[in-house]
Amino acid sequence: METALTKLVGVRHPIVQTGMGWVAGPRLVSATANAGALGILASATMTVDQLRSAVREVKSRTDEPFGVNLRADAGDARERVRIIVDEGVRVASFALAPSKELIAELKDAGVVVIPSIGARRHAEKVAAWGADAVIVQGGEGGGHTGEVATTVLLPQVVDAVDLPVVAAGGFFDGRGLVAALAYGAAGVAMGTRFLLTSDSTVPDAVKARYLAASVKDVTVTTRVDGLPHRMLRTDFVAALEKSGRTASLARAVRHAAAFRKMSGLGWREMIRDGLTMRHGKQLTWSQTLLAANTPMMLKSAMVDGSPETGIMASGQVAGVIENLPSCEELITEVMTEAAAVVRRLS
Repeated sequence: METALTKLVGVRHPIVQTGMGWVAGPRLVSATANAGALGILASATMTVDQLRSAVREVKSRTDEPFGVNLRADAGDARERVRIIVDEGVRVASFALAPSKELIAELKDAGVVVIPSIGARRHAEKVAAWGADAVIVQGGEGGGHTGEVATTVLLPQVVDAVDLPVVAAGGFFDGRGLVAALAYGAAGVAMGTRFLLTSDSTVPDAVKARYLAASVKDVTVTTRVDGLPHRMLRTDFVAALEKSGRTASLARAVRHAAAFRKMSGLGWREMIRDGLTMRHGKQLTWSQTLLAANTPMMLKSAMVDGSPETGIMASGQVAGVIENLPSCEELITEVMTEAAAVVRRLS
C-alpha cells in the first residue's frame, strides 16, 4: 500500500511504531523495520552514548529505514541531532515542536523531520518551519495527551496543512488504518499496540496487566507531572491522586536524584531542563521536578516490572487488545485486514 508516508520515508507499509520511552528500544524498532513499517527509537530515556550505541544496534539488526525520537527542549538536543546525522538515520521525530533552526539543520543533512502535534495550530507552525510530515495524536492516545478526539482533530489538521499527516490515538487494526486514510491521513502511528507484542521488552507480568485492562481501566491524570497523562488506573495512580503537596515534593526530589544518578546529568543541567519544561505551563516546583523525571516512574513498570511503584502509560486501545503477536504478525494482520476492508467497500 503506497501512500505519501511510505514514499517519504521509504517503508513498505503506512504504519509507524511510536517512540515510547523505555519501550521503543533496538529490538522493537528493528523488528518493526524488518516487518516493513517505520520503527522509532526512543532517546529521551537514553544518555547520548547510549543513543549512539542503540542506533548502531538497530543498524546491525536491519537495513530498513528507522527513526529516532528526540526531546526538542533537551539541553543536549543538538548533540543528539549530530548522532542522527552522523549515523545516517532516516527520520527524526519529536514529542514537542522542534525549533525552526533544528528542523533546518536536520533537513540540510537529508533527514526527514516528523514532529508530533496535538492541535491544528501546532501543525500549521511546524509546517511553516519546514517539517516534512506530522503525527497527529488525539485524546485517545497514551502518555501526554490532549482533550480532542482523533476523529475531530485529524480532519482539522489534514485540511490545514499540505503535508503527509499520520494519525495516532485509538489505532490498533486494519479497520482503523482504512478509516484514517479515508480522513486523508497517509498512515497511522501506534504505541500501545506495539508495546503489546512479543518483540517488546516490557516484562511479561506488566503486559498481562495491560491485556487484563478494560477500556474503563484507562484514565487521565495530571498528578504525575502537572500535564494530562493517559495511563492504566492502578493503586499507585490512585495514591498519586490522593497524595498531598508534601508527599508530592518528597517523591519529586527522590525521582530527581535517581534520574541524576542514572543519566549522569548535573543538578545545573537538570534545573535548566526543568525550567525549559516549565516555561509557558502553570506547574508547581514539585511538578516541574516530576516533569523532568517522569521517566523514572515509567521505568519502574516498563523495565523493572513493578507497576506498584510506577506508571503504565496507555492508550484507550489497551482495553480492546487481547494478544501478543510479533511485529511481523501484527503488521501482516493489519495490512491484510485493511485490504479486505477496501475490497468490501469497493
